[in-house]
Amino acid sequence: MSGVTVRNLVKRFGSTTAVAGVDLEMEAGKLFFLLGPSGCGKTTLLRMIAGFETPTSGSIQFGDRDVSGLPPEKRDAGMVFQGYALWPHLSVFENVAFGLRVRKTPDAELRQRVGDALDLVRMTGLGDRKPTQLSGGQQQRVALARALAFRPRVLLLDEPLSNLDARLRLEMRTEIRRIVDEAAITTIYVTHDQEEALSLADAMAVLRDGSVIQVGPPRTLYDRPSSRFTASFLGETTFLDGTIGAIDDAGVRIDTPAGPVIAADAGGRVTGDRVSVSIRPEAIRIVTDAFPAPAGWSRFEGTVGSSMFLGETAELDVRVAEARLRVLELHPRIDRPIGAAIAMAVDPADVVVLPAEG
Repeated sequence: MSGVTVRNLVKRFGSTTAVAGVDLEMEAGKLFFLLGPSGCGKTTLLRMIAGFETPTSGSIQFGDRDVSGLPPEKRDAGMVFQGYALWPHLSVFENVAFGLRVRKTPDAELRQRVGDALDLVRMTGLGDRKPTQLSGGQQQRVALARALAFRPRVLLLDEPLSNLDARLRLEMRTEIRRIVDEAAITTIYVTHDQEEALSLADAMAVLRDGSVIQVGPPRTLYDRPSSRFTASFLGETTFLDGTIGAIDDAGVRIDTPAGPVIAADAGGRVTGDRVSVSIRPEAIRIVTDAFPAPAGWSRFEGTVGSSMFLGETAELDVRVAEARLRVLELHPRIDRPIGAAIAMAVDPADVVVLPAEG
């Protein structure tokens, strides 16, 4: 089991810089996500770690071993591709055994390892089937088994669930988490799906334009993003541009188009600074007789601009003075028609002060 470290990793394709000096440390035995929009460099970064792309500069280490100049077959990394890349003419057993045969593994050991890998992904007894006889989820399990059969030090997953339907994606998330934990293998997972990352990752890096924007545990990045980009990429939020009006024992007062907003922390900024405030829709509570706004919370008065009932929740767009707030109401009990008056409040701990943009 080895951690993975990349230092000042750069990849250029002609005049285009796909990866721009990335530094990352991925802890041994943990599930690390590379997350970002299409074209951000996450797959190129994964392919360099795998050995399928040669870095323009920088280094890659598995544990204490520098693998920067080694070909893929010398790196001891298993790869699961987006399209699974199974051989249709080979049985499940032979697909899983493929890497072991290339490595000239003795037959008895090969059979043991293939059996262990199929057991791990819960495909025992299906070794004689062909990939065309399997469901998408089963094909994904075979691809995982093949990557794990030779017991690599590092497992690399390139958007492995993108070809599955919604139900299977949810099922396979749980299975991937279980497999990684049981195998105790360092795993690097590329995706643009923030739900996958938030639900599975031990830690993750958000990338944009070839650079790392923020690194940390999922909850930290969601609750305490360091930029508007991270905040908006990881989920719905409302941004309010404003100016810090005061910092005192009551908190940080930001004057915004929706009125004054109180935050618990100024994020290193001072009175008079232009900032951007991020408030998640689920953090905004609707004020009622049963839930009066607690002392110290920011309070807003507005009117419903739109309302979408989704069963367990309702999504509201609320006009507040010169601004609009997104509100997620849990277990909605009444209809809120367009134009209806509504009062809301938010805990200062749920208000994130970010650098202003533009």
